[in-house]
Amino acid sequence: MARNVSDSDSVRRQNRGLVLGALRLQGPLSRTSLASETGLSHASITAISHDLLAQNIIVELAAAEKADTRSRGRPATLIGFNRAIGCAVLFELDVNRARLSLVDYGGVLVDRIEYPLTPTTFAQMPPAEYLAERIHLLQSRNPEAVLRRIAISVQGILDRDGQGLKWSPIAHLANNPFGQKLSGAFDIPVTLYKRGRLLAEGVRWLDPALHAASVATVFVGSTVAMGMTFRGQIMGRGDEGATEFGHMNHSPNGALCRCGMRGCVEAYAADYGVLRTAYSVPETTQPAPAVPPHEYEGLIARASSGDRTATHAFNLAGRAIGFGLSRMMAVFDPTHILIVGPGARAFHLMEQEIRSAMSGSLLCRINGMPEIVPHLDEKEPIFRGLQMKTLDEIDQAYFAGLQ
Repeated sequence: MARNVSDSDSVRRQNRGLVLGALRLQGPLSRTSLASETGLSHASITAISHDLLAQNIIVELAAAEKADTRSRGRPATLIGFNRAIGCAVLFELDVNRARLSLVDYGGVLVDRIEYPLTPTTFAQMPPAEYLAERIHLLQSRNPEAVLRRIAISVQGILDRDGQGLKWSPIAHLANNPFGQKLSGAFDIPVTLYKRGRLLAEGVRWLDPALHAASVATVFVGSTVAMGMTFRGQIMGRGDEGATEFGHMNHSPNGALCRCGMRGCVEAYAADYGVLRTAYSVPETTQPAPAVPPHEYEGLIARASSGDRTATHAFNLAGRAIGFGLSRMMAVFDPTHILIVGPGARAFHLMEQEIRSAMSGSLLCRINGMPEIVPHLDEKEPIFRGLQMKTLDEIDQAYFAGLQ
């Protein structure tokens, strides 16, 4: 009897999760559309929606107008998330900036603040204190918000428990369990995600055509990172779901990388690598801890106007990315490659070298070149991936289970 009850509860939890997932993916839907999207019977949808409405997890919205005015019957009533039932705080950290967003349970952006980061920011104030201070500011501006999750996008290598980093290009961020400290301070779960994982996740949400595709999303900017989906499934290095593409060796004993190794793809293709090459600085020179965005934009402008040294720097960057992709394709054959980040605006300067390097791949010769597309807004895939991953966790942790 206990086994049967347990199995029944598991099925009900799974079905509630299917309904919440469909609403998360498609937005407000009618009960008929929910049955179609989830594969559940109309009777199951009616029972689940009744429970979710009673628990104030979802709400009924205004009736949807029928597109075909010749159709008969009353317009369908849509159901969607109760936006007031909870909020999530989303931090995006990189070498140059910290962006903090507050989103409600319906996925609507409620508030956002952004701060510049410098190499001394976390030396002057420990990461947990810095982040907590800004969360308190958001709370003071939005006193009605009920915080359910804090999620943080980071650059670097996560430690085993996922509450800090073993290494990060963001100065003074590694070897500090700031996730655990934040969780204790606010008494809610805190999750850290690698940027590459969020790139892969975000692209799936932004472009429905890529939802079930095999895609390599490459971030080029202050670092070089990659997230991958294989036929719609997130894949990568361990549980983090991201690769260390930027630290793949491109040239043995070559240019010095921020990670301390030599010859990484990033050492040639990240903003500091392009800057170093453009100004003919020796490859063994310690990389700049941060490159102001206007400096990188200036290099793009110089190369676009024909400056030879700047053009050469972007050629080397494209070559490093291209050969890295060529090696990757020996084990992973994507149909699409998306270039995102500030480097997407320099894609026209790197494209020829990227394609030339990739043309030597056996898979490219046999299957042809995958579609390579620059995405000019690097913030959106990362934010969208962080947003949807966190809201899905709230769905499963708080509301998919039986009340």
